[in-house]
Amino acid sequence: MDYKKAGVDIEAGYKSVELMKKHIKQTMRPEVLGGIGGFAGAFDLSAIKNMEEPVLLSGTDGCGTKVKLAFILDKHDTIGIDAVAMCVNDIVCSGGEPLFFLDYIACGKNYPEKIATIVSGVAQGCVQSECALVGGETAEHPGLMPEDDYDLAGFAVGVVDKKDIIDGQTIKPGDVLVGIASSGVHSNGFSLVRQVFEMSKESLNTYYDELGKTLGEALIEPTKIYVKALKNVRNAGVKIKGCSHITGGGFDENVPRMLPEGIRAVIKKDSYEVPAIFKLIEKNGNIAEEMMYNTFNMGLGMVIALDPKDVDAAMSAIKDAGDECYIVGHVEAGDKGVTLC
Repeated sequence: MDYKKAGVDIEAGYKSVELMKKHIKQTMRPEVLGGIGGFAGAFDLSAIKNMEEPVLLSGTDGCGTKVKLAFILDKHDTIGIDAVAMCVNDIVCSGGEPLFFLDYIACGKNYPEKIATIVSGVAQGCVQSECALVGGETAEHPGLMPEDDYDLAGFAVGVVDKKDIIDGQTIKPGDVLVGIASSGVHSNGFSLVRQVFEMSKESLNTYYDELGKTLGEALIEPTKIYVKALKNVRNAGVKIKGCSHITGGGFDENVPRMLPEGIRAVIKKDSYEVPAIFKLIEKNGNIAEEMMYNTFNMGLGMVIALDPKDVDAAMSAIKDAGDECYIVGHVEAGDKGVTLC
């Protein structure tokens, strides 16, 4: 008896690391110290001494049951983008710059080529968010997980000067809400999606005219990363007063998180075109509109609060980053919360 016969293939682990090195290499920043494969990722923080009061920010998350789609479609090169996006988008909500990222992959069996493909997506997400992939772990769990299954999670660290933290405290009545377009369902609400549509290759490979693609292609579209868009806004000299990442819990749970007491957000549902994938989910699942907005991002991955005088400059900066954005509402005095009208 040995470890391999017990279900853990150490040699496969070595091969996975070798295959993923080329992907990790493209994420390197000058601050990364040492090579790949050490016991800890090392990141030089000398540059933050130029900040008055540097504050470290952190975020951790996974992709939820969206990984089930990757299993069925046998497509593993984008799910890593989702893992990065879910973490770094939270960091930029506080005004931070993501510095580095670590991933954790738990699998029933280590197939080196599959693991390397997953990590290629993680690396792409890091490239998009300009953060370094400094380490990670691939854990083989025979007997605990089916051989073809895996789960993916990540952890990111960022930094912000204390004076630049976005905390929503300066939001006041009359401020404008700008929504930044999502790329689709992102990584939240898939437990409901899987009840609406049969999760089979046949179902996911069905082409829908209203989508202009197959159902599977629409659902597995990776989560949009907003690091560049919000960095552009900051570089344009605009102060973002509040920022909400629309994830699990939709609008009702996430928009109030950026608001101070005594302030209510008003979002107009007809201020932008809701993407076709959400209309299809609502129709096929016979889901109440209220539940849709309480579960999904409905086409807006980020909502930011701005002084009215800064709206044009901010929207121009967001569009220069390649993202679509819309004026979706305003804030007013009232009970802390959100009104969708």
